[in-house]
Amino acid sequence: MSKKKKLLLGSGLVVAVAALVGAAVMKKNGKQEIEVQTAPVKRQRVVETVTATGKVQPHIQVKISADVSAKITKLAVSEGAWVEKGDFLLELDRERYIAAVERAEASLRSAESDAKLARESMLKAEKDYQRSKELHEKQLESSAAYDAAAATYQVEKARYESASSSVEQSRALLKQANDDLSKTRIYAPMAGTISQLNKEVGEIALGSQFQEDVILVVSDLVGMEALVDVDENDVVAISLGDTANIEVDALPNTIFRGYVSEIANTAKVTGSGTADQQTEFEVKVAITGTTLGQAANGVAQNLEITQQRSTADLRPGMTASSDIVTETRDSTLAVPIQCVTVRTMDQLQKKPAEGKSGEAIANESSEPQFTPDKDGFVEIVFVVKDGAVEARQVKTGIQSNTHIEILTGLTEGDEIVTGSYRAISKDLQHGVKVMVKNAEKKNQT
Repeated sequence: MSKKKKLLLGSGLVVAVAALVGAAVMKKNGKQEIEVQTAPVKRQRVVETVTATGKVQPHIQVKISADVSAKITKLAVSEGAWVEKGDFLLELDRERYIAAVERAEASLRSAESDAKLARESMLKAEKDYQRSKELHEKQLESSAAYDAAAATYQVEKARYESASSSVEQSRALLKQANDDLSKTRIYAPMAGTISQLNKEVGEIALGSQFQEDVILVVSDLVGMEALVDVDENDVVAISLGDTANIEVDALPNTIFRGYVSEIANTAKVTGSGTADQQTEFEVKVAITGTTLGQAANGVAQNLEITQQRSTADLRPGMTASSDIVTETRDSTLAVPIQCVTVRTMDQLQKKPAEGKSGEAIANESSEPQFTPDKDGFVEIVFVVKDGAVEARQVKTGIQSNTHIEILTGLTEGDEIVTGSYRAISKDLQHGVKVMVKNAEKKNQT
């Protein structure tokens, strides 16, 4: 259910409980008119936003982990330091890996020697076989001797092929040992700032083949973004490219501009199976610049600016609140949100006046017709006419933090009830007499 529906439905539930009580109190006190404040319906700009909170993070960051396990022996950077691509970051203990390379080299030399001996033996066996073959063809050597020479040649040939395979295997092991040795020295994969340093010299770096063990993080702090969690009911209204205004707790009186750069496809569920279960989607909002003294809905605020801020002042992990603009109406009929309330069909029935029956009132052609929603509520705004209020069923559109769009039911210039909240949510009923007391009119007189 949307925020607007929850708000209006909440008002309707309050009305259902308090309507009879309010009527009884009015009758007891002998009060025939209810004091209200009014204002004319106007066209204005309405900006609908989705608010979400999260953390500031770099748009690009690389987590550096070791591919091999060893103790850190050298650390060439500190947190906050700037590095260029290819700069030396740290070194792990190399002794074990150097020994592995030397062992692989020795194994390769041995395999190559064995292959060389096997080759010589194969060549000798091949010559003996060729000689035996010639003699056998001239019937100067027996078939048994010829077969023995042929078998010996095949054996030596197979032995040589096996030795050659051992050489290739030893070369592969040497290549792997050299690769492991090279991974004991880690260099910067990109230019950026060391935004996080988790280990010191002497600590063990675990190889990341089976688990993540981040040693440090290199971040591009020039391009920052806010990673916010958006409720599942609101994420459907957000699209890629939607503009946003971001406020950071650590940098008051500054509003950062941005746009939606990425929307998660999979939900993040917390408190599963409990009353506090939440289903949210991660949304990335790229931060592009700052706007001082401007509110999220585009209305200027009187903020006390103490210092010029920029995206360079942002740090990873700062708490951020983002107002994502989903819809904008530049000139539309709109009323304050508190003006829109709900009533049941029973509450909208006009009370019979003196000398008139309820049937007579129902037959009057001027009586408005209402169509309830599936829950039995009617969304209405009270319009003041001839000293009484008329309940007008309205169809609403988007809403900002203060105003809600009216699609049907009102016309520009209609005098509507804007207060008090108690009168709108509880006391007012269709046809009730009211007394208009506007502060502006008092001041004018």
